[in-house]
Amino acid sequence: MHSRRFFAIRVARLLAPTFLFLSFLLHIEAQQRRGARPTPEERPRLVLLIVVDQFRYDYLERFGDLFSNNGIRRLLREGASWTNANFDHTPTETAPGHATLMTGTWPANTGIVGNSWFDRDAGKVVTSVSDDSSALLGGGAQEAASSPRRLLASTLGDELRLATQGRAKVIGISLKDRSAILPAGRYATAAYWFSSETGHMVSSTYYFNQLPTWVARFNQGRPADKYFGARWERLLPEAEYARRAGQDAPPWENIGKAKDTNTFPHIINGGATQPGREFYDALEYSPFANELIEEFAEQAIVNEGLGADQETDVLAVSFSANDYVGHRFGPYSHEAMDMALRVDRTIERLLAFVESRVGLRRTLVVFTADHGVAPVPEHAAALNLLGGRVKRDDVLNAIRSALRARYGRGSNDERINEYIQSFSNGNIYFNLAALRRDGLNREEVERTAAEAALTVPGVVRCFTRTQLETFGISPADPIARRVYHGFHPRRSGELILVYEPFKFLSEFPAGTTHGAPYSYDTHVPLVIMGPGIIPGKYHQAATPADIAPTLATLLGVQPPSSATGRVLLEAVRAESR
Repeated sequence: MHSRRFFAIRVARLLAPTFLFLSFLLHIEAQQRRGARPTPEERPRLVLLIVVDQFRYDYLERFGDLFSNNGIRRLLREGASWTNANFDHTPTETAPGHATLMTGTWPANTGIVGNSWFDRDAGKVVTSVSDDSSALLGGGAQEAASSPRRLLASTLGDELRLATQGRAKVIGISLKDRSAILPAGRYATAAYWFSSETGHMVSSTYYFNQLPTWVARFNQGRPADKYFGARWERLLPEAEYARRAGQDAPPWENIGKAKDTNTFPHIINGGATQPGREFYDALEYSPFANELIEEFAEQAIVNEGLGADQETDVLAVSFSANDYVGHRFGPYSHEAMDMALRVDRTIERLLAFVESRVGLRRTLVVFTADHGVAPVPEHAAALNLLGGRVKRDDVLNAIRSALRARYGRGSNDERINEYIQSFSNGNIYFNLAALRRDGLNREEVERTAAEAALTVPGVVRCFTRTQLETFGISPADPIARRVYHGFHPRRSGELILVYEPFKFLSEFPAGTTHGAPYSYDTHVPLVIMGPGIIPGKYHQAATPADIAPTLATLLGVQPPSSATGRVLLEAVRAESR
């Protein structure tokens, strides 16, 4: 017995180094497998980014039980969803939000500091995607071209195309040019948006010299025109809407001069007798515009062969009609609720089509929004939430009065009016040449103007360029941090204004908007479904800037150039890291 035990101990000692060596080899192999780029057979064939413009997170809670089983509910059921996803920048607008999604970073790095801003070099306000060097394809004679030339960071799609020598296809589609262009990136295959002059899906010569044959064929069918005179009714009984969205046509639901009503049914014709500009404008304020975009997305999948080979393609689809309707009627309206229910059905159709052509097991699907929206100020005020509208002239007059008192040579000194060059995107831009001409210190002028702006009712914070450029804010202050993340030295102004909650800059008592650093504008859905994702509900803090780094990890490609978001490791399977 003793000799057998002694023999076993000697054999174990002799074999121990072999076992250790084998364990080491297995460990190295596992590390290499985790760090290696997925093989063509393992890699997803398609990344499908679904953005619903102005889709607040609370729509999931307020209306989620009414969604179809295989639309957004499928994404929530089979994907990973984050309950605490907030944009960490301001302004929370369409262009900055869409740019963040696939670059993985803030406006401070993308350069997309708003839907528009004052361009000092050009001496005028420009849009986030305006491009005088390109021509529009398929649009009206008076319509300008658009491109991603103002985007200063690469996107996930750009990195995929770099990694595949251009074999991966990356396409963006939306009603809005900025929503189609910015998620796709600078090296995209194409971006398409809707022309409200021609009713066509259009693009620009930034991508190609003429529209692809399949796009021209789609336009020849005049698909938008089939909705002329369409009757938009509620999807469900009116009582369901009253219970969840309040009364229909309340006093604060002022639609201004729009050729529409604030009650159902809505007849989609824009007051015209035949399809034309008025009708195409009206179409954008209806669920039928989202249906048109989904129809076009299907054609893109088929004709571009998206997801048909071993290279991972990207299709970014942004549904803009929810934003148009939300601006007009507000988030607590029957119209906004119906748009949420109907875009869910539209997403269900898109997912079913991708399932049939590519397979959802081979597709990474992302569902999110570019921003939320504030309640209509008059509605907020009726609820004692201190809603209100700040007048542009009140801000400008307060600043000019303070500058005149400090630097003027009399009450009628016209030079003071030259000191403010533009008030755009919540930014006050000084005429720096005029300040130099008069020997004024910019930092001192900033302080004087900021103190004056803070005397205007409704203005709660005012940040100066000097303060932001010298890191004179605390990262622990979430409002200041979001302003800092939205500041770009060449594109932002000398003052950045923040209004009180439930208040914003507005000239007319109609509709609502977004752009604030508050939860109703920052809190959005974030859902990822597909290979390598662990389904479930996650309560960790997240931001839409985390989407691109997470997708890059899942696909085994370089993250976008300026990515600052984190990889959402809590929902990434170990073998996919």
